[in-house]
Amino acid sequence: MSIPQSGGGPIESHDQLAQLLSDGCKPKSDWRIGTEHEKFGYCIDSQMPLPYSGERSIEAVLSGLRDKFQWAPVEENGKLIGLTKDGANVSLEPGGQLELSGAPLETIHETCDEVNTHLREVQEVADKVGVKFIGLGAAPIWKHEDMPVMPKGRYKLMTDYMDRVGSLGKTMMYRTCTVQVNLDFASEADMVQKLRVALALQPVATALFANSPFIDGKPNGHKSWRSRVWRDLDPARTGTLPFVFDDGFGFEAWVQYVLDVPMYFVYRDGNYINALGQSFRDFLKGELPALPGEKPSLSDWADHLTTVFPEARIKQFLEMRGADGGPWRRLCALPAFWVGMCYEQSSLDAAWDLAKGWDAETREGLRVAASVDGLQGEFNGIKLHDLARECVAIADAGLAARARPGAGGLIPDETHFLNALKESVESGRTPADELLEKYHGEWNGDLSRIYEEYSY
Repeated sequence: MSIPQSGGGPIESHDQLAQLLSDGCKPKSDWRIGTEHEKFGYCIDSQMPLPYSGERSIEAVLSGLRDKFQWAPVEENGKLIGLTKDGANVSLEPGGQLELSGAPLETIHETCDEVNTHLREVQEVADKVGVKFIGLGAAPIWKHEDMPVMPKGRYKLMTDYMDRVGSLGKTMMYRTCTVQVNLDFASEADMVQKLRVALALQPVATALFANSPFIDGKPNGHKSWRSRVWRDLDPARTGTLPFVFDDGFGFEAWVQYVLDVPMYFVYRDGNYINALGQSFRDFLKGELPALPGEKPSLSDWADHLTTVFPEARIKQFLEMRGADGGPWRRLCALPAFWVGMCYEQSSLDAAWDLAKGWDAETREGLRVAASVDGLQGEFNGIKLHDLARECVAIADAGLAARARPGAGGLIPDETHFLNALKESVESGRTPADELLEKYHGEWNGDLSRIYEEYSY
């Protein structure tokens, strides 16, 4: 999850709220790719999640990365909670999931090198303390009471709030992992087209990357339980956002949506002040109960923007949020999928042509179908397997048109990063299908074998 924002003076006019988003617009030559991924850490001998502190712990891994690989520490109230280096940061999700938020980079070659370097560093540190990490969309065996709680004030507030607004919010926080990519836009119109494509076709990513068929030690009836969790978390801040497809949508419409989302907190002097359920509109008037008489700064607004969790969202860039965490090679496939569809206009237009005739019911129906059945899902006669085949072909064409070489020019473009997805399209199988086959077959229902076979 996001770290506290900084900078920006007082908000003196409403126009500044949309302007903050608009300030993210940049020419195509300056577009970058930011890849984020989360993974679960566990003790090798017990196969239980890592506590925050101790010999085998999240703190030990962070300290090892800091000391051996020269990451700078990030602390909250004296606790090591993250690391930064070269525009990237390592942070903690509520249950100790370790996240790399990558630097904004020019090519998928670079972002994949970054992912690989990070995972090798984590592996080297983890091996020395008897720890491993695994990429899955949901913790397969651990129950909520097994999960540690990271010492971050934001998470304490959110945990207290989740049961008031949905039944699966704490499951999301403590027992799920994702991989996502952050992309740029050139203008308001470009943002609108990309966000509509992102929201409409996010079910394809959910299906292709489905990797969470287990919870509480058994199959859960979904290929992506993580996606199912997001459907019962907090309706005020999640979903496929039908208003984005309305005529006239733009930055100001997004502002109005976010202003209607109840607040979580205000960050002041290293502390999270409880503003649960309060209104940013009241904050703008100096009437926030948590801080009577005080008006927000632009950094407060930037913080509040991070507390909406739809399938895709905008800040000063666009975030694709629908994919489960997964195997090492698929961490580079997600940016390839979305960059290929969004960073060449011909591919973006082709992607929009697939979805522009759908209504809100169809978009939501595909979202549910992807969660339950993965590539085998369908809604209103639209088969996700067929849709995925078209999307991967569009992405492939987009990456070929980008023609960004790697390996010193030996690799002509970025299309090979789609290979894992091409295999899924060819076979109709996703990581979840493979896991279920093993569970019902050679594992004979022994889910503990997932750790040995699928850890990084």
